Amino acid sequence: MKIQCLVIDDEPLAINVIKNYLQKIEDIELVNTFNNAIDGLNFLKHHKVDVIFLDIGMPILDGLSFIKSLKEPPLIIVTTAYTEYAVETYALDVLDYLVKPIEFPRFMNALNKVYRRLNINQSPTDIGHTRPYLFLKIDKKKMKKVFLDEILVIESQKDYLKITTTNGRFMIHSTLSDFTDLLPASDFIRIHRSFTISISKIDAVEGNSIEIDGMRYSIGRSYIDEVKAKILNSSI
Repeated sequence: MKIQCLVIDDEPLAINVIKNYLQKIEDIELVNTFNNAIDGLNFLKHHKVDVIFLDIGMPILDGLSFIKSLKEPPLIIVTTAYTEYAVETYALDVLDYLVKPIEFPRFMNALNKVYRRLNINQSPTDIGHTRPYLFLKIDKKKMKKVFLDEILVIESQKDYLKITTTNGRFMIHSTLSDFTDLLPASDFIRIHRSFTISISKIDAVEGNSIEIDGMRYSIGRSYIDEVKAKILNSSI
């Protein structure tokens, strides 16, 4: 089932940017766009969506007032040219805050948060039949769908990450901290300034190192206590 999206923005060019981005992603359906919040509010009276990409500075009804008017708001991703509303929007439980012009990698980071949130909110029955995944930009044109249960190790290499999966290795442009934040803490743990690993893929633990798929990875000094508490103390 596709994620249902709505875009509300009084700038046609801004709507087109998000529309073009969404067309690149499978499992996403843009159900409608509006250039004012009033029409968006009327639409939501009769239709449900999963995510709204919402501008702040709009006439008659601004984005903040729009959010406050919703009794059961869907996930909200703010898209604005201004930074000063960030604190106020997060107080309204906004999922993410994108500052225009919005670059595609940053847009994908926001969408990955959507995938995580929707998976978390699913019932146990649904989760059993769903494989959480991320879309990652592996070159200028290609977005790769990566299932989380296929990831073995994420290794930091300066401004890039080498992601090792059960189906191969590839590089993406990101920091290890940002990428680790996208992963469920129950399944992944950072063990070193250069490594985040999948807990379920650990084959062995020896001393201050972890073995995964025949490779050994050192546990950093500043991470050792957390790693032992989460992994070693749970062993039988």
